[in-house]
Amino acid sequence: MHVDTLILHAAQLITCASPNSPKRGKAMQTLDNIPDGALAIAAGKIVAVGTTAQVGSEFTADQVLSAQGKVVCPGFVDCHTHLVYAGDRLMEFEMRIGGASYLEIMAAGGGIVRTAQAVRNASVAQLVAESLPRLQAMLALGTTTAEIKTGYGLTTQSELHMLEAIGALAQQQPVTLVPTFLGAHAIPAEYQADPQAYTEQVIQEMLPAAAEWYRQSLFPQRGLPFFCDVFCEQNAFSLAQSQQVLSAGKAHGMAIKIHADEFTSLGGVGLAVEMGAVSVDHLDVTTVQDFARLAGSSTVGVMLPAVNFNLGSTHFASARAFLAAGGALALSTDINPGSAPCPSLPFVMALACRYQKLSPAEALHAVTINAAHALGLGHWVGSLEVGKQADFLLLQTNDYRALAYEFGGNLVAQVWKAGKQMMG
Repeated sequence: MHVDTLILHAAQLITCASPNSPKRGKAMQTLDNIPDGALAIAAGKIVAVGTTAQVGSEFTADQVLSAQGKVVCPGFVDCHTHLVYAGDRLMEFEMRIGGASYLEIMAAGGGIVRTAQAVRNASVAQLVAESLPRLQAMLALGTTTAEIKTGYGLTTQSELHMLEAIGALAQQQPVTLVPTFLGAHAIPAEYQADPQAYTEQVIQEMLPAAAEWYRQSLFPQRGLPFFCDVFCEQNAFSLAQSQQVLSAGKAHGMAIKIHADEFTSLGGVGLAVEMGAVSVDHLDVTTVQDFARLAGSSTVGVMLPAVNFNLGSTHFASARAFLAAGGALALSTDINPGSAPCPSLPFVMALACRYQKLSPAEALHAVTINAAHALGLGHWVGSLEVGKQADFLLLQTNDYRALAYEFGGNLVAQVWKAGKQMMG
């Protein structure tokens, strides 16, 4: 059989295969590793996975590439980002070094509210221009699919501008983007005296406008979902307000996510499970009981160790407790200007192995197949399986464990997206 491309002689072909579901608990420790592995690709999809002897004997191709001495693995999926924003928070970085906490900075009018002012003052073109280099850096580090949230506008117009910027970015570069509406990210300064009034504005004005934007956008045509998210946290949105926002999102046909248990536990994990959220993200102060409840559901738990690292914290979300309960764990950068200015999923893997005691296999599953399921895209990306999109990486190493063992550099030699080489 003749195909477009053959990738032969991979030192290790790491498939991260998990048909129909994310990997859970102990299963995350076991990787499908094919020595002298090979891929056959046609029309942007994977048509065969196996050894070089097997695939090479069954297929011919227009393009044949030797991956001798290199690892081939799935492209990374960054399932929680705040990539689109304007300006920076360098001054707050210095404040934090001086001892100010994230909540103290937020309470003083900094944090998310500060970035919101910069976003409100920015045009869509400026948002795209400032965000595109970050997205290009992520691609070079192996990210082939990424979620992007709004939530730095906090007015209907500026939230729509963020959505328009996400749509423009989706057309200008190869990383597959998944949009998330996060108007309920913070209480803007003008609503500090009446948070419920802002919650009502999100529900009654912003969500309908966002849902209409999605219907007219390119994302439904590409089979990509649209999420509604909320920051359930002290000084942000209460449990009741979070439920109101997510219920309204579901009523508009949106899938749901929730930020929960970053600093305080308000019951967000239970709400995520009850409402059938695709993911619940942060989980830094989640109890053993809530981990067990989450593990017994279809909701993916997403942990964001770059946030803890950036905040100078010695406390990290208890990944081992979640996996012991049988949970489906994903990792993400949470790239944003305040708490995680980090574009690198390999660095996140390195942090998770050291501070959350994940094995390299668990960490790799967490940024591939499980992260794909945290976006509702596990059927399409996140693993090297027949029928899936041919998103994969060639790594300048003969052992996948080096991804987490090394840090501060970049082992990604080539990035392939839908069967075409994009980097390297």
